[in-house]
Amino acid sequence: QVQLVESGGGLVQPGGSLRLSCVASGFSFRLYVMSWYRQAPGKERELVAGITSDDGSTNYAESVKGRFTIARDNAKNTVHLQMNSLKPEDTAVYYCNAGRRITGRSYWGQGTQVTVSS
Repeated sequence: QVQLVESGGGLVQPGGSLRLSCVASGFSFRLYVMSWYRQAPGKERELVAGITSDDGSTNYAESVKGRFTIARDNAKNTVHLQMNSLKPEDTAVYYCNAGRRITGRSYWGQGTQVTVSS
């Protein structure tokens, strides 16, 4: 059974930090591109950051470059998103995604709420 379980969300003041984690099970984690998406109320889900399965290359949305860092630990089937200098506009539900283009498979976590407010 495939599972992606996110944790680490919460309420933080502007300028603060949070570290999201996503623990995967039920599939070959090391073969999948891992990504974080977010969806704010009334908005479409958007890609925040991704990390490849082979060389660990990363990509980020322009809005989070320099503030967020994605990293994976294949030994622990875990992907993290370190979020620094948080802004109110970062408020959203954050989702973990595992994708493998060659098979077309894509898995989602249940999401974790991040709220940035004073």
